[in-house]
Amino acid sequence: MKDVVRAIGVISGTSMDAIDVALIETDGERVEICGAARSYPYPEPLRSELVEFLKRPERAETDPLSDLETKVTDAHVAAVRQMMEACRLDRSTVGLVGMHGQTVYHRPERQFTRQLLDGARAASALGIDVVARFRNADMAAGGQGAPLAPLYHRALSDGLERPLIVLNLGGVANVTYISDAHTIAFDTGPASALLDDFVRRRIGAAYDEDGRLAAAGTVDEFVLAQLLDNPFFRRTPPKSLDRNDFHLFASAVDTLDDADGAATLSAFTVEATCRCIDHLPGRPVRWLVTGGGRHNRTFMEGFRKALGVPVEPVETVGWDGDFLEAELFGFLAVRSVKGLPLSLPSTTGVPSPISGGELFPAR
Repeated sequence: MKDVVRAIGVISGTSMDAIDVALIETDGERVEICGAARSYPYPEPLRSELVEFLKRPERAETDPLSDLETKVTDAHVAAVRQMMEACRLDRSTVGLVGMHGQTVYHRPERQFTRQLLDGARAASALGIDVVARFRNADMAAGGQGAPLAPLYHRALSDGLERPLIVLNLGGVANVTYISDAHTIAFDTGPASALLDDFVRRRIGAAYDEDGRLAAAGTVDEFVLAQLLDNPFFRRTPPKSLDRNDFHLFASAVDTLDDADGAATLSAFTVEATCRCIDHLPGRPVRWLVTGGGRHNRTFMEGFRKALGVPVEPVETVGWDGDFLEAELFGFLAVRSVKGLPLSLPSTTGVPSPISGGELFPAR
């Protein structure tokens, strides 16, 4: 493989529980090595400050958020430093750091997205070139700005039976459909965000561990039908979501007890995701699941029952589902500096394949 770059990818997802850092070696088209990876919790009170901000995220459109962005950037830099120290990585051996930052507001219908990350500050602090602002060019060109994982999924899945789907169950669910002729991707609806927030309100837990609360409940079919009666599911892709887009619609579960509410929200995630098949050119023979939701047995059993084909965690094929998205931004950083596309018309709706990201040289 020529022109291989050793890159570090960094992301904090919509759950805001931790900052993930992963090493990858790639030429931007093929993946040679997925290396060391670590996860570092957001320091308090920064996480609490972010959670509080998300109660009124629309402020991101007008507020520069300079202080909050500096804190987020410094937390990401600290995570990279800890990872490099723990894995004995010398700075001189790392060519790039791809830093996604923390998404606090995503409104593709207004061509607006906000990820908190000061690329210049990070590059200066690390002494390594940083690529950030991965979504902006796509949105400026008329794309949804998400999802950005499909080209990485395609690179990793070379040699696997197709067509297949890579399903990411984070706060929001998104799919990448891969066949010999197609790479199609879009957000399908909520994954863990609604359930996490419901469980936090009701029992004070961060999430429904192993899906146990939902497994103890009964799905309220009337409430589920209300949740599924949403025009988003009928919209033709590409389409993407903000973490909080379905929260108002989900208030119906507040009439249910803890277990039934969790069961109904879990069934909502499964059914909403399975409806993605209506928008695909063929039925996948296999689903590979990444993201924290793959640890939820209620989710996974629901998908297997509904789909009737293998639904497996990505570890089945040797991928690391805990760090796939962090690896992704190392991969995209390399593609960015080489001018390769990060998104396609069939993944974000951008008019033509487009590169993206902004390079911040180390000073």
